[in-house]
Amino acid sequence: MRGAGHAQEPGKTFGELRVLTPGRSRGGAGLSAIQEQRLLGRAREVLLLEAGAVAAQAEGLGADFSAAVSLLLGVSGRVVVTGMGKSGLIGRKISATLSSTGTPSLFLHPAEAMHGDFGMLTGRDACLVLSASGETEEMKKALPVIRAAGVPVVGMTCRRASTLGRQAAAVLEVRVEKEACRHNLVPTSSTTAMLAVGDALALALMELRGFGPEDFARLHPGGSLGRRLNALTGDLMRSGAASPEVSPGAPLSEALLIMTSTRLGAVSVIGPDRRLLGFFTDGDLRRVLRRGLDMDGPISDLMTRSPLTIAPDRPAREAAEMLRRFGCDNLPVVDPDGRLLGILDEKDLLESGISA
Repeated sequence: MRGAGHAQEPGKTFGELRVLTPGRSRGGAGLSAIQEQRLLGRAREVLLLEAGAVAAQAEGLGADFSAAVSLLLGVSGRVVVTGMGKSGLIGRKISATLSSTGTPSLFLHPAEAMHGDFGMLTGRDACLVLSASGETEEMKKALPVIRAAGVPVVGMTCRRASTLGRQAAAVLEVRVEKEACRHNLVPTSSTTAMLAVGDALALALMELRGFGPEDFARLHPGGSLGRRLNALTGDLMRSGAASPEVSPGAPLSEALLIMTSTRLGAVSVIGPDRRLLGFFTDGDLRRVLRRGLDMDGPISDLMTRSPLTIAPDRPAREAAEMLRRFGCDNLPVVDPDGRLLGILDEKDLLESGISA
């Protein structure tokens, strides 16, 4: 046991990089300038190797990919994804992407499957099996059971001639020259390439199914993404005293006072039945000043007639697109009969994380 005054053991070296031992600084001061350059150089090398592995998959796409997409598109059940180790972790993400883009999917652990979880499979399903070597023991034991159940298999592997490659109905061969690991051992380039091919598979299926923004919104109700996709104009509009409005006979001075008090830079002009007659904005005011019109004249002479409007049941992202396209800051919200309900301001959209 060390005494209190015993010096800390210096960092151990691994190749050209020094590994910091407990007690040494883990901040920038723990690395020399040369060490930092080597560290960053190695990190860039890893990223470029993995990027190259992904690019190689794009170059190799062909009939095999089309066959896999066609097989998965034709099943009436789910795409059951399975794989061991790092391939299994990638499989979990692919399964999640499939489910969120219109292709129902679940992940089946191959080892647990041998102990009862094969009950998750039905004859209406297809199986996507991931194994870089194509020779994983758990996978080799599971394949005959999957096939005996009449479930077609799409294999994703780096070796077409492997057990998985031979037994799969369709093969997605992930061609990777080497892992990013210096010893060509740690699954890095291969798993990155598998993930990218899985994304390509999921998005191809999504487009063939006609899966659009409304479908995506239905499956993503939570978080900022859910708010952006699901929020309606009526959820975000300002109403009551927060929605500036005047009668058509009101002078411009009164309209300006109301616009200033709400800080929206716009005011709705409504009739006795609350029907929207017009809209007056800061832009209209600038045009009035340039033309030298009567500042005390009725707002009905100065307003924009038949302005852009939106209904309260329209998606808020649609309102954001209208504001962007027409260069507006706000929109009156009206019911089917043209009666004013409120006003939607660009700031309210932005604060809710909604943009065109």
